[in-house]
Amino acid sequence: MAKTDIVPDKDALKRVGDAVRKQLDANPNAQKLPTDKAEIYAVSYFLTAPECQRLVTMIDATAQPSIAYDTDYSSGFRTSYSGNLNPHDPFMKGLSDRVDETLGLKSPLGEAIQGQRYTPGQEFKPHQDYFHIEQEYWKQERKRGGQRSWTAMAFLNQVKSGGATEFPNLGLKIAPQPGVLLVWNNALTDGRPNADTLHAGTPVVDGVKYVITKWYRTRKWG
Repeated sequence: MAKTDIVPDKDALKRVGDAVRKQLDANPNAQKLPTDKAEIYAVSYFLTAPECQRLVTMIDATAQPSIAYDTDYSSGFRTSYSGNLNPHDPFMKGLSDRVDETLGLKSPLGEAIQGQRYTPGQEFKPHQDYFHIEQEYWKQERKRGGQRSWTAMAFLNQVKSGGATEFPNLGLKIAPQPGVLLVWNNALTDGRPNADTLHAGTPVVDGVKYVITKWYRTRKWG
């Protein structure tokens, strides 16, 4: 079998996908977005306005220039500021538990929630959240919880112009909507990585964009 035919964690990704799909389909606040190429849901009313503001303040206190594995900030690929929010803070612990419950996933599978801030001109160019197993970093990540399954990202504020989350292969462009949790499966229903989950944080034109993101693994993270 060729190396390119190997799909690590395929069975686990299928199993997790089946469970989360069932959970979200039963949630009256979760709306599946119109595409047959990927599983993407928007969960309304996930965060209150005071919670969004509290998270914005926490992000401002922790944000540092973002990195994307072997791509550094100076490359222009990911020019936001970001930082992991303290998972031991009671507020963050409660919020993390809520994300877990919404997806129906066990807490140990989730990475620490990361906060991100984008100012005018900053962006995150098209990328996938799953790990590319041919890359050197996979040797480390397979030991730290394996492949990423689902992504949960919440918008914290309105942006005057720009800053949409775009899925170019799906024809979807989602403007920031405060309090909404955007959730997507990084795999296909059979457990293979879904290349059509390619997405970007488009450049902010006017204003500042704040989001939080939590990624899930197939095994215990860390």
